[in-house]
Amino acid sequence: MRSHKARQGHLATLALMGVLLSGCPTQGHQEAAGPRAPVTGTTGAAVSLAPEMLIGSWTLVDVADPGAGKILRLADSELHVIGSHCGTLGGSWRANDEGVFLADVWSASAVVVESTPGCEKASLETPRWLRNVTTFQFDGAGLPVLLDGRGQTVARLIPGAAPTPEPDKADSVLEQPVVTDKARRALAPAVALPAKLVPADQRLLIGRWTPKSGHNAAYLEFTADGEWHGSDGCNDESGRWITAASGTLLATARIATLAICAASVPIGQWVTTARRAGLDGKVLVLRDAHGHETGRLSPMN
Repeated sequence: MRSHKARQGHLATLALMGVLLSGCPTQGHQEAAGPRAPVTGTTGAAVSLAPEMLIGSWTLVDVADPGAGKILRLADSELHVIGSHCGTLGGSWRANDEGVFLADVWSASAVVVESTPGCEKASLETPRWLRNVTTFQFDGAGLPVLLDGRGQTVARLIPGAAPTPEPDKADSVLEQPVVTDKARRALAPAVALPAKLVPADQRLLIGRWTPKSGHNAAYLEFTADGEWHGSDGCNDESGRWITAASGTLLATARIATLAICAASVPIGQWVTTARRAGLDGKVLVLRDAHGHETGRLSPMN
């Protein structure tokens, strides 16, 4: 049996760095149900959604899970769920101007995890209610609404939430997030796929892929539960992913190991910087928001 001291060390590492998910599916992967109905301006012309308007500290309302949390904090790519039954959960998020939204939780407060049964497991996986969110829109008052793949409300966000200090909560989590130039770049609209590429959707992406060149142990695998797993040839990597219309692909990444090896392939960087995915014959082509290729992969037989 592990000593109490060893267990504390393990949990502290978990809270500060996060760990890779075990890969056990908790529910089926949902593809985003396409963009929401476009917002129209005073001229009647359609305009895109502005994902940077999601940045802030929000009070969560209308969430079916009573232990979901009280505050959702979105800052740049960082996400915190505050006031859940397991304390403060940490992770990352992605969104785009088509209304697609993706969240990933992979850490929690070591103090709460240590003292609350079931929270060690909860700190390693995204809560069910947050996994269900695939899209967002703004209501008539301009407030964000998080929706599932069927267009049903999962949570409404009310501005002005003020997190309170807790054990192990970083001071930065108490600050009100602001929209930075970095955030604007990360959330900027993506260039459309060229006509020669066939837009890849959930069905076409699921499976294991290998890079066209580089380390022969490198791979990228998309699974049906919304997880991706991979290796640069030496280090295991993972995260969550979602697809939508026109080859849209958004993906998060978690803390990876840091071994150094020759001819490594930056699989994690390829998938997380990608905003579109298309097929050139049987070859998967990942492209960033500017339309530049981030990687090419072939299907594994």
